[in-house]
Amino acid sequence: EGGSGITTPLPGESQLPITVGMLNAPKTFLEKRSWLRGIMAMSRLVEWHIVTFYLLSVLAFSHDLVWGWVYTLQVASGVFWLFNSLAICWGLLEVWSSYPGIHLPATSIFGSIFVLIARFLILVYQTLYLMWTFGPSKGSYLGIEADSTFWWWQYVWLSLLCMTPYFLEALTNLCPAITTKLYTSRNDYIQTFLNILFPISRLYVGKEVHESLKHTTVYVFFWATLIAWKLCFSYVFEVYSMVLPTIELTDDYANFPDQSFIKMSLLLLLRWLPQFIVYCIDMTIWYSVWQAFAGTSVGFSEHLGDIRSMKDIRNSFGRAPEHFCSKMLSPDAGSRRGSSASFLNTQSESSLDSRRQSLMNPNSKEGQSLLGNDPHKLQGYVNRLLDVRIQKWVMFSTVWNEVIDQFRAEDLISNKERDYMKFSRFDGFSQAIYLPVFQTAGVVEEALALLERPVDDYDPNDNDLFKPILDHVTMRTAVSEVWELGNYILLKLLGPVHNDDAVFIMNFILKWVESGTVVDHAKITKVRSVVSSLAQLVDVLSQGIGRRKPAAQRRSTGKSKKAPENNVPPQRGGFRRAISASSLSATSAQAPAPSNAKAYENVVIADALRDHTRDKCRAFINSLKGIMIGSDPESKEVMDRLTFSLSMENGFFWDDAYASDALDDMARSDIFKSVLTKLQGLVSCHPDEVEPKSKEARRRLTFFVNSLFMDMPNAPSIHDMFSWNVLTPYYKESVTLNKAELETRTDALGVSTMLYLQTLFKADWANFLERMGLQDEEKVWSKKYVDETRQWASIRAQTLNRTVSGMMYFEKALRLLANLERLDDDTTNDLMGEKFGYIVSCQVYGQMKKDQDSKAEDIDKLMHRYPHLRIAYIDSVRLNRSGDMAFYSCLVKSDGNGKIQEIYRVRLPGNPVLGEGKPENQNHAMIFTRGEFVQTIDMNQEGYFEEALKMRNALQEFAKRDGPMPTTILGLREHIFTGSVSSLANYMALQETSFVTLGQRVLTKPLCIRLHYGHPDVFDKLFFITRGGISKSSKGINLSEDIFAGYNNAIRGGQVTFKEYIQVGKGRDVGMSQIYQFEAKLSQGAGEQSLSRDVYRLCHRLDFSRLLSYYFGGIGHYFSNVLTVLTVYVVVYLMAILALYDLEKIGDRLITPMGTIQMLLGGLGLLQTIPLFSTLGVERGWWASFRELVQVFVTGGPLHFMFHIQTKANYMTQTILVGGAKYRPTGRGFVTQHTPMDEQYRFFASSHLYLGVEMGAGLIIMGIYSDAGQYFGRTWSLWLASLSFLASPFWFNPLTFEWNVVTADYAKFISWMTGKSGGATRSWSIWWSEENSFYSKMPAASKLWFVIKSILYLTIAEGIARSDLLKADTTLNKPAIAISFVVAAIVVLFVFWWLLSMVEHLMPYPIRRTIGILIGIGLMVSCSTIFIEDSNFIRYGLAAYYGIGAMCQIGLLFGIKSVKNFYFVHDLVCGHIIFIPLFIL
Repeated sequence: EGGSGITTPLPGESQLPITVGMLNAPKTFLEKRSWLRGIMAMSRLVEWHIVTFYLLSVLAFSHDLVWGWVYTLQVASGVFWLFNSLAICWGLLEVWSSYPGIHLPATSIFGSIFVLIARFLILVYQTLYLMWTFGPSKGSYLGIEADSTFWWWQYVWLSLLCMTPYFLEALTNLCPAITTKLYTSRNDYIQTFLNILFPISRLYVGKEVHESLKHTTVYVFFWATLIAWKLCFSYVFEVYSMVLPTIELTDDYANFPDQSFIKMSLLLLLRWLPQFIVYCIDMTIWYSVWQAFAGTSVGFSEHLGDIRSMKDIRNSFGRAPEHFCSKMLSPDAGSRRGSSASFLNTQSESSLDSRRQSLMNPNSKEGQSLLGNDPHKLQGYVNRLLDVRIQKWVMFSTVWNEVIDQFRAEDLISNKERDYMKFSRFDGFSQAIYLPVFQTAGVVEEALALLERPVDDYDPNDNDLFKPILDHVTMRTAVSEVWELGNYILLKLLGPVHNDDAVFIMNFILKWVESGTVVDHAKITKVRSVVSSLAQLVDVLSQGIGRRKPAAQRRSTGKSKKAPENNVPPQRGGFRRAISASSLSATSAQAPAPSNAKAYENVVIADALRDHTRDKCRAFINSLKGIMIGSDPESKEVMDRLTFSLSMENGFFWDDAYASDALDDMARSDIFKSVLTKLQGLVSCHPDEVEPKSKEARRRLTFFVNSLFMDMPNAPSIHDMFSWNVLTPYYKESVTLNKAELETRTDALGVSTMLYLQTLFKADWANFLERMGLQDEEKVWSKKYVDETRQWASIRAQTLNRTVSGMMYFEKALRLLANLERLDDDTTNDLMGEKFGYIVSCQVYGQMKKDQDSKAEDIDKLMHRYPHLRIAYIDSVRLNRSGDMAFYSCLVKSDGNGKIQEIYRVRLPGNPVLGEGKPENQNHAMIFTRGEFVQTIDMNQEGYFEEALKMRNALQEFAKRDGPMPTTILGLREHIFTGSVSSLANYMALQETSFVTLGQRVLTKPLCIRLHYGHPDVFDKLFFITRGGISKSSKGINLSEDIFAGYNNAIRGGQVTFKEYIQVGKGRDVGMSQIYQFEAKLSQGAGEQSLSRDVYRLCHRLDFSRLLSYYFGGIGHYFSNVLTVLTVYVVVYLMAILALYDLEKIGDRLITPMGTIQMLLGGLGLLQTIPLFSTLGVERGWWASFRELVQVFVTGGPLHFMFHIQTKANYMTQTILVGGAKYRPTGRGFVTQHTPMDEQYRFFASSHLYLGVEMGAGLIIMGIYSDAGQYFGRTWSLWLASLSFLASPFWFNPLTFEWNVVTADYAKFISWMTGKSGGATRSWSIWWSEENSFYSKMPAASKLWFVIKSILYLTIAEGIARSDLLKADTTLNKPAIAISFVVAAIVVLFVFWWLLSMVEHLMPYPIRRTIGILIGIGLMVSCSTIFIEDSNFIRYGLAAYYGIGAMCQIGLLFGIKSVKNFYFVHDLVCGHIIFIPLFIL
């Protein structure tokens, strides 16, 4: 325990702990902090670039100098010398990396020494043979007289000896299984050979790192085509363009006597260096292009993006149940699908079958069919309803409705949208389920258009007329639903008085349908008028029924008269004449009101809905009469019935009390309202009106339906599925946002988080108020609603609540699937604990409880809400007064009674958090996981209910084996949900979307090198806990702990797969400083990776094609950023130096501007957008993808991306040279406030602003001195880079250009610059000291880079000083004031300034301020005078700027404090360079 517990035996044990042995064990790898360590890991890539660049150069010179093929071959053979030289370099670097401290066996030492000596001797002779090959054609060397060809062949034969390992490696790269066979061979001779010449083979890891021959062939083809194109492009634009300047320089040196060889060599180096750097990074561009092509191809082959819109869902909806049931329901569910009784009601199956075979009459207590006593007339109608079995639709509809209900619970959709989206079920109706309105809306309109098509397009009979409708499943279903539901509405509306007439008419129509004679009895082309009338009637009912308040008592007598069986209406007491069916045919469309209405005790009742409904109902009956063919007897009889219904004085149309009671009955009936909503959607709604308005709801639905048609393993039963646990590390982030956090307003914007969320999610907020039943928003903070309000806000921020809520959908989904499999509740509860568990590792939960932190209370509420949630934490207990502590890993849960119950308490040997906090937090909680697999979920992620349904399918991927290695990591797709927060958040979301979808897809297939990049991945728990765990946590080196799980997996024989039929939500940073810190963390993590043993061993073990895939798909991205910024830097100073020293032209030849490299630098940024374009194109469509990219460019996206190229380059460089990698918490909050200028300056000065100013100054100098012309064409990409570094932090900062804000920022900046205390946030002096403290800790080798930079500054200073810029002859124009006098005055003023700073604390403020102003004015006047009197001083001042910069850089390296004053002036100037445009704009 305490301090000595780690190095002494534990109580009751005699053996020392393993930590003692680990401390004393010799190291096997030294993580030296140098670029050389990364170069060693990527030695084969460096070698390839050097060798191919040399060969392309030979080819280019051969073309221009017209070499013969023999001579070209001889020059090209110099590549053998290069190979051997590089091999010796790698050998020497191995020695450097192993000294001191690495313990190597004798065989390895002997092998290394032997190889180095042998290669060195061969190199000596290679050098001699090459010299003699290109020497005189005849000569005597080593006592042998022979021509150059003889020596060249000697060189070739000798080179073949040292090239043998390369030839063997090339063979194994084409068939990597050979390497595995050799490494795992038990042959003593092979192992001896490997131990001596390949010491890495002695390692336990890295034995099996190959793929199948099929996969190898595919990724080799990928890289073969890419390399072929890269070499062609590089030859034309990077190598060949340099041949002519090189020939001209060497020609001048050879033909002019005053030329210096050193000068020529230096100029050649300066001109070729940018080309070579671009050659090293341009493959990143082509990888992006090839990645886009491959990712698009794979995406389409996996059916990604087949369904992109609600229209696509409607088109594919009929096939969805079949795919759903075959893939997502287990065989157990399938064997029990015979009855759908449990989904409808509790009545017997036979009763339900009987009811499904006939339409129910709502006015019959006996359940009489609308078809009279024959229940089989609609059998064909029901059978044609759906192509798939009704049981599958019932299963699918159950899940679909649950998904839609979940959308409503999350407030993504409104109540109305929910009703439109759900399947309908009406007890006793003919169908078990009715399609959602969104599926059938507008389909009736399409059917009407088909019925109205020209007569010439079909034969005048039912079969041809209705064939297009019958062939279209959805259309046929919609028509049948309109018929059934319309009948129900009308029967319910008209009531028992009209029941017999209505049933009579319906039977006639059904008879016509069954006999195929509809066209003989009705004018089908006029059906639209009937449907329109019905739609108007339904609209009136829909608007009024929901608001109607039924009367307490019925107002009608309930008396009714029926027509006699002979179809003649009965005699009625109030009529003076008999009205027969035949006589009714001659009456008008609307019968007159009976004259003796009082006899029927009708009471005048004011009822607007009744009157409107009557009008619409009359119009409907009249339109129905209008389509009947009057010459047909049956049609005439129907018309008579309709006319009689309109004239019945005690019926719906004339009895006010009867009609009002009918409407009251409907207002009381929930089933009527549901049927009415359904029917309104069928006949009145356009498809656009019934679709969810929420983009998020549409996105999730389209993805879910699309995934049903993708290739996923079939689901096992709940009993047989794999078990898994979800693990989330948590520290101190927000759990559930409280009122104070939501209501607090910030600075000038005056925007609270709650207001921001209400504005950002305006529709969701309206849906929330609707769900809560609130009209007054002020009530959301009342005691009744406050918890729901906090929940609503929290699941829209990046909180633990959002993550836990999303992950617990897994349990809800499993329960639903268990219900579909007919498992009882007890069995289901037992299986939940066995198959799924969720553990949140809240590292400091115990301390929060002790401190009574509100976050602990919020975590407790989560446990009470989700009984299967477990919280793991580290508890510390003080043992004695001396401060010794005992540490425990604890696990707690809710006991179900509102209290927290401790389950486990495991004592630890010490504090488990020794390294990086996040992986240590995960590691200590691993012992509490129980499943076969572990899914790691970050705290800024979320789950979706519809995706949770597919998890057991996804786990079956581990049972598959696609290659020689077992599947040990399952990668899942991520959706970045923070893209809508701001433009910056959108850029970040798009960038991450491309990486986590298309990038991961290509790394998996075809490149076979995906590792572990994110936290939705699922791990084979047994594999990993026996091989070091899922998280490495050493301080610094394992900053990016995720990727090391992938490294560990790869070199220990595991395989990674990545599937996109399931997704997990992911939040990203949304503000400039948050994104900056995130990119800094990733870049520092990449820098640390390049130093690690994992990367070294993996890179030396992968075949060359997979090494290329790993480099350009992973860590190489950061190396390329470093090289890109280095190229920009080199090009700026190269052009400036060439212009300063008049070296742009070679001799007196015409200047050829170096424009090619500008095109390459610009192309790097533009072509990098191709993967994003492809990602969006596959999933959203190409036009939508193009529009998104245009929006990104218009809103300043290129500035953002270029800005973060430097972010990555800066922090990776700093980490490798100095170290200091650390986790940077970004907060993940919303950016609702303006960031002051001084804070922005502190954030970005060292990494971006200084470089932007420096580049701008260099380009101005180049523009002043250049004679080459085409200035803009040569520098546009460089100016763009400089502008992005300077402007991006302010362009993306809210209210940057508001005058009041700018002036306030300026005041804060000046106050910060002049501050003396208060920490780095209040004082420039303190900030500067902290910011530059790393220079003193820098190793000597790292300081060399800054010494080179100082030499560069001095070179610029010398060039400016010796130039003719503003040169004046003071001998001709005597200055009015002697220059020496002005210089002396300046010196005196500076002395006074220094003295004032020493004694200012003793002086009153007015005196101190006055003296300071006078000294400042004196300095300004003196400096202006000296520049006016002698313009040479302008040039000298410019040169001094660079000269002082060089001296200050050296002073920083060696800890000279006086340079701080110069940097103060520099920062003051830089700040004003930024502020001047802000004031102007």
